[in-house]
Amino acid sequence: MSETPYAPVIRSQADLEDAWRHLMEPLGFGGHSLWLMFVQPDGTPLPHLTQIEECVRPPTPPELNSFVALLRSLGSEMCAGERIVFLRSRPGRGGPTPDDLAWARSLYDACRRAEVETDVVHLATDDMLVPLPMDEVMARTA
Repeated sequence: MSETPYAPVIRSQADLEDAWRHLMEPLGFGGHSLWLMFVQPDGTPLPHLTQIEECVRPPTPPELNSFVALLRSLGSEMCAGERIVFLRSRPGRGGPTPDDLAWARSLYDACRRAEVETDVVHLATDDMLVPLPMDEVMARTA
């Protein structure tokens, strides 16, 4: 008997957190990565995750500019209402560090500059998966 493929519908922040949890568990990471998932206007994600490895330090201004250019290029191929969502994973325990918050701020800024829709950035560590809402990130990194 074959197992039914995982096919979430992401219409809320809770749906997105559930999807990331399903995809990332069991938690435990050997390196620092940025994960990208494309979500279609109807809330269904494309069946492919993109992993960018070795994302230890937050991006420098030139790196962020390059990422904005990449997002603009991707955005030009996306249909109206499609969005890119992000999760940062790293080894270690506990909640967000200053670097995690700087990553989230950079991702929100890059999407704004590239005019690409996104949702709440998430963080996964060895013992937790948590949302990093934009308003909290901006307040804590001001």
